[in-house]
Amino acid sequence: MNNYTQIGIWTGIFAFIFAVLWFTGNLVKLRNYVFETREELRKCTWPSWDELRGSTVLVMVSIALLGVFTAVVDYALVLFVNWMTRI
Repeated sequence: MNNYTQIGIWTGIFAFIFAVLWFTGNLVKLRNYVFETREELRKCTWPSWDELRGSTVLVMVSIALLGVFTAVVDYALVLFVNWMTRI
C-alpha cells in the first residue's frame, strides 16, 4: 500500500469513530468531561518547583530506605531458615 491509501484508510476510521460518537451523543459527553476536568484542574494549587524537588528527593530517599530494610529482613530470614533446617 502506498501512503495515500494508508492516509485514506485512517481518515475513514477516524471519520467513522467520530460519526458514531456524534450520533450516540457521546461526543457532547466527552466535551463536557474535558471542560469540567480543565475547570477542576484550574482550582488546584500546584507546588512550586522547589517544593516538587524536595518532595521528589524525600520519596526517593524513602524508597531507598524501604529497599534496604526489605533486603536486610529478607537476608535475616534466609539465614534463620537455613539455621532452622540444619537443626
